[in-house]
Amino acid sequence: MSALDNIRLAKASYTAMGVASTSQKNEALKAVSQLLQVRADEIISANRIDVERGIELEIGDGLIDRLMLNQERITSLANAISQVVTLHDPVGEIVRSSTLPNGLKLSEIRVPFGVIGAIYEARPNVTVDLTALAIKTGNAIVLRGGTAAENTNRVLVKLLQDSLEQAGLPRDAVQTVDDFGRDGATAMMHARGLIDVLIPRGSANLIQAVIEESKVPVIETGAGVTHIFLDETAREDWAIPIVFNSKTQRVSVCNSLETLLVHEAIAEQMLPKIFAKLAEKNVILHGDAAVAKIEPSVIPATEADWATEYLAQELSVKVVKNLDEAIDHINKYSTHHTESIITENKENAERFLAEVDSATVIVNASTRFTDGGEFGFGAEVGISTQKLHARGPMGLQELTSTKWLIRGDGQIRA
Repeated sequence: MSALDNIRLAKASYTAMGVASTSQKNEALKAVSQLLQVRADEIISANRIDVERGIELEIGDGLIDRLMLNQERITSLANAISQVVTLHDPVGEIVRSSTLPNGLKLSEIRVPFGVIGAIYEARPNVTVDLTALAIKTGNAIVLRGGTAAENTNRVLVKLLQDSLEQAGLPRDAVQTVDDFGRDGATAMMHARGLIDVLIPRGSANLIQAVIEESKVPVIETGAGVTHIFLDETAREDWAIPIVFNSKTQRVSVCNSLETLLVHEAIAEQMLPKIFAKLAEKNVILHGDAAVAKIEPSVIPATEADWATEYLAQELSVKVVKNLDEAIDHINKYSTHHTESIITENKENAERFLAEVDSATVIVNASTRFTDGGEFGFGAEVGISTQKLHARGPMGLQELTSTKWLIRGDGQIRA
C-alpha cells in the first residue's frame, strides 16, 4: 500500500457518502460521540505517549497544550459532535432557483466537495472535528496529522472508521497517510483529481508550504497576529478583563491576543493596571518607546515583534495617536484573522468594523470568540483568512460546493 492507494480508497468511498441520508450520517456521528467516551482510556494512553515524546523533543508549551487530550477535552469533543448531529444538513439545500421564459426550471443546490484533505500538526482534536463535519456533509476525508500526534491519531482514526461502519457507511471514507510521513503529505498535495480541496492547519510555515506546493485547491487557514485597540473612550471595567482573557485564557490558539494598541490619551492611566493584571500570568511585554516610559521593564519592541504570533505568554504593546493610526497598524501587520476595539464611541466602532480588513472584527469583546464552537457550528474546520469561498470560522456550509440542476420538457436552444 502507498499513500496514493489510501487516497484512492477515500475517493472510491465518496459516492456512498455523497448520497447517504441525513439520518444515516447522524447515526455515524452519534457513534463517534459514544465511542469517544467508551474508548477514552485508550485515547488518553496513546496521547500520553505523544505528549511525553513532545516534551522530550522540546516542541514547546504551545504545541504541547494543543497536543494534549484529557478526559475533560474528550468529553468536550464528544459534546461538540453531539451538537453537530443537531445541526441542519446543508446537502441538497436549494441556494437559489428560477424558471426561465422557455419553461426550464433551474435550481442551484449544495453538494459535498467529494474528498477533503487535511494537513495539520499536533492537533488531535482536528482529527475528530474535521472528520465529523466531513461526515455530516457527505464527504470522504484524508488526514495527515503529523508525527507529534501519531499514536493518538491512530486510535482516533480507527474509532472514526468503526463509527462509519456501525452506521452502514464505508469505513474507507476516513483515511490517514501518517504512516508515510512527509511522503504522505506530498502525495496529498499532488493528488489533483483525487482530493477536491486541501485544508492546512498549523504553523505559518506549514500553511505556506502547502499553499506553495499543492496542486490541489487550498482553503487557507492562517496564523493569528491578533489585535485589540483601546480607544480614548475604552471602559476600564471592560478593557482589563477583555485584554486578560484574550491573551491568557489559552495562549496556544490562533485567536489569542498578540498585539495591544492603546490610545495615547489613556495610556498612562490604563496600561499600569493592564500590566499588573497580566503579571498574574507572567506575561512578557514588548513595548515601543511610549510604553517604555510608562513601564521601563518592558523589552524594546522590534519591527519583527509587530508581525509575530507568539503563541506564548508574550504580548506586544504600542501607543497610537488615534483610530487612523491603529487601523493602519492593524492592516499592515495583521494576518487578517481577528481584531477587536474597546470603545464607547459608536462612530469609532463602525469605522473599525468597516475599515479593518480581517475575517472577524469585534467590538467590545474578547478575541477568543472567533471559534466555530462559539459561533454555534458544533465543531470547526478551521478559521479561513482568505477571501474566496470561505472566510472566518468554517462549519458545515464551507465543506460544500454547489451544482446546477435543470429540469425541462423538450426545450432546445434557438
